[in-house]
Amino acid sequence: MNAPWEVLKLLADATRLRLIALLEREELAVTELQEILGMGQSRISSQLALLRQAGLVTDRRDGKRAFYSLRDDSGPHQRKLVQAALDAAREHPDTLKDAATLDLILTRRRQVTEQYFNLIAGRLGKNYCPGRSWEAIGHFLLLMVPRVTVADLGAGEGLVSQLVARRAEKVWCIDNSPAMVEVGTSLARKNGLANLEYKLGDIEEVPLADQSVDLALLSQALHHARRPQVAIREAFRILKPGGQIVVLDLKEHAFEKAHELYADVWLGFEEGTLHGFLRKAGFQHVEVNTVAREAEAPHFETLLASGTKP
Repeated sequence: MNAPWEVLKLLADATRLRLIALLEREELAVTELQEILGMGQSRISSQLALLRQAGLVTDRRDGKRAFYSLRDDSGPHQRKLVQAALDAAREHPDTLKDAATLDLILTRRRQVTEQYFNLIAGRLGKNYCPGRSWEAIGHFLLLMVPRVTVADLGAGEGLVSQLVARRAEKVWCIDNSPAMVEVGTSLARKNGLANLEYKLGDIEEVPLADQSVDLALLSQALHHARRPQVAIREAFRILKPGGQIVVLDLKEHAFEKAHELYADVWLGFEEGTLHGFLRKAGFQHVEVNTVAREAEAPHFETLLASGTKP
């Protein structure tokens, strides 16, 4: 851990403090930080390197892109210094301007994903989708319990929910695409599934009450989340004690065109990363396994994860 005066010296620089204020709110790519701060890549990268060396921020690679976020495991004294500096700069014009630009960038992120899914609404089950195979879905279905209340988070048109609803007591489908909600609701009505209901909402802010469902499903939705760990925590919140989460998603890969072709935010997840998300959210008896590998390039692999709320 760095000495307090070393941390204070780092926080005394306006650029570094602006970076910390932004990363406190959201994990951001260097290109996004350039856009917000109006600075060159080399200047921002050098400041981030200092913050990373001091243990104030952390980074991760996603293909060729680097994302930075504020560390949440620093010591209490260091956190107090950072928080005091952020509070002091909260109303500064530069900080307020940065926050406004960040809001625009986050809105743009959501619009890119929403536009993609609005475009393919009504065709999702017919078009190719990475990681969506009947083999993987078969494994997924094996973990489902009948006659329970289910939340399908990031449901899309409700391919999984349409199957689950035939046995479940109640199924809530949550999706942030108005077009998907409309198509899914129409399909549920057409198939006579009165116990299947759609709600427009984000998987990172699920419009369901605490401890209201028995089973939370995330089928190929997590890699579209801006903050997948927040989506996992939301699933934990809405589950009753003893409830179960089941996640079907892509294993980490290097097919960067997925960002453009499928509006993917993440290039899948390592087994250890997904396991960590569930454990950190509070789930017990966590299991993560690779259950399918596609025969054709880029050979997407599918992970199946589960956990129980104590």
